[in-house]
Amino acid sequence: MHVFVTGGTGQTGPAIIAELVGSGHTVTGLARSDASAARLQALGATALPGSMEDLDTLTAGASRSDGVVHMANGGDFRDPQSMTRREVAAIRALGQGLVGTGKPLVTTSGTLVMPAGRVSTEQDPADPTSIGSLRIPGEQACLSFTERGVRAVVLRLAPTVHGPRDHGFIPMLIAAARATGVSAYVEDGTNRWPAVHRLDAADLYRLALEKSPAGQVVHGVGEDAVPFLSIAKRIGEQLGVPVRSVPAQDAGEHFGNPFMARVFGTDAPASSQHTQQLLGWTPDHRTLLDDLEQGDYFTTPG
Repeated sequence: MHVFVTGGTGQTGPAIIAELVGSGHTVTGLARSDASAARLQALGATALPGSMEDLDTLTAGASRSDGVVHMANGGDFRDPQSMTRREVAAIRALGQGLVGTGKPLVTTSGTLVMPAGRVSTEQDPADPTSIGSLRIPGEQACLSFTERGVRAVVLRLAPTVHGPRDHGFIPMLIAAARATGVSAYVEDGTNRWPAVHRLDAADLYRLALEKSPAGQVVHGVGEDAVPFLSIAKRIGEQLGVPVRSVPAQDAGEHFGNPFMARVFGTDAPASSQHTQQLLGWTPDHRTLLDDLEQGDYFTTPG
C-alpha cells in the first residue's frame, strides 16, 4: 500500500512511518521544510513539499495514494477556533482526494474529547464541553466521508503518547518540576489519565489503515487510568524534589499556562477494549511509569 502521511516528522509520526515501511508499505510524507523533507527521506519515505494550508496539495497527495494517515496538527491554543478551522479544512481536502475509492482515511483526535469523570469507551459520544472539544469538528469531518465512499476512521490518542524523545505533556510536567523545585499534582491527584507507548500507537495506526471498517472510532490507549499522583511521584523521585498538591486556582500559575493546568487536573480515563478486539491490537510496550523510570525523560535538561 502507498500511504500519504501528514505530520510524519512530529512526535509520533516517525514511529508510524517506521512501522509502515517495516511492514512493507511505501510512504509519502508532507514536508513543510527542507529539514522535514530530509528527515522523511532518512525514515525511508518520499517527501511531498507543502503545508497544512496547501489544500490542493493535500488533495493531490491523497488522490495519488492507497490511503491516508493524518497526524499533523498545531496552531495557537490562544485561538482555538482558528485551529479547528484549519484542521477541518485539511481533513476535507484529504477526504476529497479519496471520494468514491473505498480507500482508508485515518485521522487523529484525542481521548480528551470524551466526558470527564468516568472510563469512556469508543462507543460513547464526544462531549462538546470537554477540554478536547476543539477536536470534535475534525472527527465529524472525517466520519462524514464514510457516506462518500471513503473508509474513514478516527483514531483518538491518549493525552500522553510516551516513549523516546517525547515532547508532549510529560516533558512539560518535568520542566515545571525543574523550574519550581516541586513535582506538583492538582488537588488530591486522584484524577486519572490514559496513556500509550509510541510504538504501540504506531502499530495501531497501521492496523487501522489496513483493516478497520469504515466509520469507526478507535482508541489509542494502552493503560486506561494512570493516577496523576503516581506520575507526579515518579517525577519527584527521579528529580529528587518534593511532591506536593497545588490548589486548582493556583495551578495555572504553577504550570505556567491555564490550559495546561486544566489538562493536568482533568480526570479522563478511557478504554480501548473494543479497539483491541476489533483490530487484534495488543499494546505490550513499557507502561508510562516504567518509561519515567527507564526511559530518556531525565537524561537531558527539559
